[in-house]
Amino acid sequence: MKKCRRCAKPATLHITEIRNGNAGVVHLCETCAREYLESTADSGSSAAGTDLASKLEELIAESEESSAACPNCGISFNEFRESGRFGCPHDYSEFLTELLPLLENIHEDTTHIGKKPRSTMMGTQDQAKLIQLRNEQRLAIETEDYEAAARLRDEIAAMEQSLRSAPTPPAPKTRGRKKAKPETDV
Repeated sequence: MKKCRRCAKPATLHITEIRNGNAGVVHLCETCAREYLESTADSGSSAAGTDLASKLEELIAESEESSAACPNCGISFNEFRESGRFGCPHDYSEFLTELLPLLENIHEDTTHIGKKPRSTMMGTQDQAKLIQLRNEQRLAIETEDYEAAARLRDEIAAMEQSLRSAPTPPAPKTRGRKKAKPETDV
């Protein structure tokens, strides 16, 4: 996330200025953007600057009106945008609609596919998939989608059967020193 050009807050407005044929980008937070647009309007720039300032005021007013607060911790999405931190774990589900476009913009996807440690056991991925299937089955039962729940039940049973019949992987090698063999007198 870019920082404001004038202060340390996260930038929420990105203005591209074209002066003498050269383009430059200015990253500003909401308060600095207001000051910036007011100063460009006062300095006698075109009516486009004042039009942009009025549109910015409208957008800020709309976002402040629509910004609901978390019922658990009381933080709003705008406060999250300024600080970069949520107040509690419930904020992820509370602000999901605002958070998804932000994650797509930053990471180009909303699903995390991270690296896997080399030393993990072979069945770890299968165990994670099994947990995911059980959660999906529980949700299907709660929503009374019994066909999906039955399909998931069968998939879980097949996966558990394959895990039981799979050979156990060897224990990971340790990186410690090898023990010296005791000397024996013959």
